[in-house]
Amino acid sequence: MLVRNAKRFLLKLSGEALQGSAGYGIDVDFLHTLATKVVALANAGKEVVIVIGWGNIFRGATMAAKGLDRSQGDYMGMLATVINGIALWDAIERHGREVRIMSALEINRVSELFIQRRAVKHLKNGRVVIAVGWSGNPYFTTDSAAVLRALELHCDVLVKGTKVDGVYDKDPAKYPDAIRYETVTGSEALNKNLRIMDQSAIALAKDEKLPLFVCRIEDIDRLGSEEVRGTLVVPE
Repeated sequence: MLVRNAKRFLLKLSGEALQGSAGYGIDVDFLHTLATKVVALANAGKEVVIVIGWGNIFRGATMAAKGLDRSQGDYMGMLATVINGIALWDAIERHGREVRIMSALEINRVSELFIQRRAVKHLKNGRVVIAVGWSGNPYFTTDSAAVLRALELHCDVLVKGTKVDGVYDKDPAKYPDAIRYETVTGSEALNKNLRIMDQSAIALAKDEKLPLFVCRIEDIDRLGSEEVRGTLVVPE
């Protein structure tokens, strides 16, 4: 499957991406740069769903290691995704594209409750959908929530925007001889423990035949117009 032929994309973005050069929180300049790229993809006729992480605000694993209850830490992380989602929502609408933010948690002052059919209707009406609050359950990750939402919303491909242009056999920042994969199967990703997403997310995508594409976050605006340098993870 050529990524450019996909109609409906789910973009999985890390919370750390929003911190840009700030090191913590949200870099407003980068936020608007990211928003213009999302708008460009939507203006190219693509339907866009976004699932965003929370590492720029809160690190649940770190807190859990220091004694915080895992469930409570995960709920805090879910709320942090709402903060990031609201910021991205505002930025995208400032650049001219209508957005609906939909949460797995009931927070009706700032978002709609995530309902699959309603989300699909928003997409068909040309709105960008930002899905926050993970799946609403602790002990799951934003990676797993992204795969779940991509499947629920019948996305053609899940795109993970990262700092590097694909999946490598080792860290390209540390090893100049690192080799980038053009294509890898879900089974290979699991067996080689490639750090694409967490293992349960990769396994679910593999079982449900959802393609994954890993590329630089700066290239997401080009997904609909040409083949972007990256790694395609095919179910088998």
